[in-house]
Amino acid sequence: MYQNAAWMVSVIFISFIIIVFSYVVLHSDRRKEYEPIQKKGYRIRNIFFFIVITIMGIATFYTLRDLPFERPVYAKNPVIVQAVARQFGFELSKNKFRVGQPVEFHVTSEDVNHGFGIYDEKLQLIAQTQAMPEYTNTIYYTFKKPGKYQVLCMEYCGIGHHAMISTIEVLPAQGE
Repeated sequence: MYQNAAWMVSVIFISFIIIVFSYVVLHSDRRKEYEPIQKKGYRIRNIFFFIVITIMGIATFYTLRDLPFERPVYAKNPVIVQAVARQFGFELSKNKFRVGQPVEFHVTSEDVNHGFGIYDEKLQLIAQTQAMPEYTNTIYYTFKKPGKYQVLCMEYCGIGHHAMISTIEVLPAQGE
């Protein structure tokens, strides 16, 4: 939703800038007419610049908040999952969790770079990182809804890339 709003705001501002530049180009033969209002033009330009930067800053703040990156949970007792990628699959030390249970994925690769993306049932990305040889990245995530989630490779890694799918099952919270 926020990405669409940022896109529309960008398109509107870009269109406005194109109109202003077109006007200036079409009227550039009348340079002497601009000289008396040059100072006013600089003032208007500065105000316009401030407004654009303010609006784009606000739009950026609101759209970046919902990116598929979970902020670290640092929960007292997260479930630690070793996730190892290799051509052409993922090996998860555990793939069943409960809603509300914090999970800490330690992601690495045995061969080449892979992407490690966790997708919900609608195939919307909810968390992701790189799986790299000789390096471990960590994702902190707390599942909010029960269901089946998929782990997909997000970086082309060879002929079997499309088959790199693993499943995570999230059960309702205890007592539900």
